[in-house]
Amino acid sequence: MLVKTYGSAVHGIKATTITIEVSVGQGINFFLVGLPDSAVKESQQRITTALETHHLKMPKRRIVINMAPADIRKEGSAYDLPLAVGIMAASEQIKSDKLVDFIIMGELSLDGSLQPIKGVLPIAIQAREEGFKGFILPKQNAREAAVVNNLEVYGVDSIKDVIDFFNGEKELEQTIINTREEFNANANAYDVDFNDVKGQENVKRALEVSAAGGHNIIMIGPPGAGKTMLAKRLPTIIPPLTLREALETTKIHSVAGKIDKNTSLMTRRPFRAPHHTISDVALVGGGQWPQPGEISLSHNGVLFLDELPEFKRTVLEVMRQPLEDRVITISRAKSTVEYPASFMLVSSMNPCPCGYYNHPEKECVCSPGVVQKYLNKISGPLLDRIDIHVEVVPVPFEKLSGAPPAESSEIVRARVVKARQVQEERFIEWKGVHCNAQMNSKLIRKFCQLDDAGTALVKNAMEKLGLSARAYDRILKVSRTIADLEASPNIKAEHIAEAIQYRSLDRDNWAG
Repeated sequence: MLVKTYGSAVHGIKATTITIEVSVGQGINFFLVGLPDSAVKESQQRITTALETHHLKMPKRRIVINMAPADIRKEGSAYDLPLAVGIMAASEQIKSDKLVDFIIMGELSLDGSLQPIKGVLPIAIQAREEGFKGFILPKQNAREAAVVNNLEVYGVDSIKDVIDFFNGEKELEQTIINTREEFNANANAYDVDFNDVKGQENVKRALEVSAAGGHNIIMIGPPGAGKTMLAKRLPTIIPPLTLREALETTKIHSVAGKIDKNTSLMTRRPFRAPHHTISDVALVGGGQWPQPGEISLSHNGVLFLDELPEFKRTVLEVMRQPLEDRVITISRAKSTVEYPASFMLVSSMNPCPCGYYNHPEKECVCSPGVVQKYLNKISGPLLDRIDIHVEVVPVPFEKLSGAPPAESSEIVRARVVKARQVQEERFIEWKGVHCNAQMNSKLIRKFCQLDDAGTALVKNAMEKLGLSARAYDRILKVSRTIADLEASPNIKAEHIAEAIQYRSLDRDNWAG
């Protein structure tokens, strides 16, 4: 008898429906074809033992299974459940009339229970688009799949529950999530706040400008000045995720297996802080069978690189293209996958190896030339993609102990959201441009026109401070954002003056 069940393969962050054709006939062999990997081929032993545990029989006949389309590689153990159900239906141990309505996925344990799988959200979205009635999967993944509306989601504990369901002996409990209610209830639920930081008003202002325009930022300062503390609070002032962004972010984390059983939808912007020993593949994604890297896991959020010069140069250089294109393409001999990578880069560094160059109280012990050599670990092309450079100095005791309460993240975020709304309206005709940081040269010329006073100020700054030519566009972008924060349609001289202050590393004499 020939029976078809339906599973799904995830490629990048998109899913493809897999038709599993099972034929049981005369003979005693077992054939599994359709480009399965080792984990799929090993399913026979797991299926046999799981069925025996529940006093069910693996048919002692010739079993041929084809996973179509046959030219797409099938990876992982998530096909155990649809394969087992197909075998049981083809051997007439369960009824097959309802199989056509469901996508079925799950990894079997030897006792017949189901283990969680990866990539559930893309699979559920594809199942709804192709008109399937429901999705049967492990209970641990049910909440994640249930955010997709117009699709019945059934989380099950074991293969016995699935068999009883198709035989009409048991009803499965549908998992129902009100997506908008879930999203609104958990949005902006951060454990940290900007008012936790004492002092550092100039750095807070720089972070506010960075969040308002989507600008990449680097903080330079001695150990213990608060660089990491400030960076961790940046997501609290970025505009909240939209529902579309939340679904897109959740898809990436789902493919990477980063969604826990209690999470249905990511409602907070990601904050990723990889260690400086990370490899280039782990940062941008890849591997023999590509997986998303840290830059994709931080999509729609913040990627924080602490102690930037300590990262290997090759690791930093592979970020140059994703920072520009906001997408990473990973090519292999047999496949090419594309992961979104629209993130804000926030980095920090000590000014020198000892950490105390330009410190107001402690003396730097680095020998001549060492400071410049340390800074040269960061290449010019990478630094060119960082719009804001800000120096962080230690907070004096008086501000730590007696400072009045600072502004909360909620107050700062309100100003940032208003500035972003202005930018959304400004770039409504340009697809893929949502904030000032994404402006190209043509848009800079159109929206960053200066008056005579502003032009004179930039000219004077570039000549006297030794600013590089690459700093010019960055100054214009940042000054446009500062003007947006003040709801000013035109860029004024004071906006230019503040933007110039955020180009510390471009000054000829910064490192002596």
